[in-house]
Amino acid sequence: MAVNGILGIKLGMTQVFAEDGAAVPCTVLQAGPCVVVQRRTKDKDGYDAVQLGLVEFIKPQRVNKARTGHFKKAGVAPLRYLGEFRIEDSKDEAKPGDRVLVDNFKIGEFVDVTGISKGKGFQGGVKRWHFRGGDASHGSMFHRAPGGIGASSFPSRVWPGQHFPGHMGHERKTSKNLRVVKIDSEENLLLVCGAVPGPAGRYIFIRKANAAL
Repeated sequence: MAVNGILGIKLGMTQVFAEDGAAVPCTVLQAGPCVVVQRRTKDKDGYDAVQLGLVEFIKPQRVNKARTGHFKKAGVAPLRYLGEFRIEDSKDEAKPGDRVLVDNFKIGEFVDVTGISKGKGFQGGVKRWHFRGGDASHGSMFHRAPGGIGASSFPSRVWPGQHFPGHMGHERKTSKNLRVVKIDSEENLLLVCGAVPGPAGRYIFIRKANAAL
C-alpha cells in the first residue's frame, strides 16, 4: 500500500541518548495499529484516499447506527476514531480490512504530526498576543490593558484583524519535519525528535513529510 500516514495517540515526552552521548528530546507516539475502513476513488468520490480507523477497544453500544452500518459494510470491528489520508497512486490496491502499521516508517526519515493544541480558555492580550503591558508601579493605572485599538481622525475605525482578548488554543496545528528517532514495532511506538501539538492522550495524524494532505 502507498498510504503515507497513520493515526495515533500522543503519549508524552522522553529523551534518547545519541551515539555521541547527546540527549535528544523526543515525543512518544502510539502509531497505530490501524485498519482500512473505506477506499475512496477519484471516479466515485472525486479523489483518491483511504479512511483509516485506529484499533482500540470500544463498546458496541457506544457506536451509533450510522457508524455501525459503515463498519459492517467494511467488515471491520467498531472503531472509535477515523481519519483520511490521500493516496498519490490511484492504482493502489488498498481495500477495507487491510492493516496499516508503524513499520511503514523508517528511522531517520521526517514526518509531519497534526493535532489539536492545548486549550488555554479566554485570555487577555498580554498572554494571547504578547503585548508588553504598562508600568507595574509608580502609580501607574495601566498594567495589562490592550491600549488603543484604532486611529483617531483617519480611518476612525478599528482595523480588521485587530488583536483582542479572546479564546486561546484548541486549534488544529501541525509540527513539520520531525525526525524519527526510534521505532518499536511490538508496542506500536514511534519516537520523534521535537514537540507535538496537544496534551498527552490526544489523537494525532502522522504523515510522511511532503506527503499529500
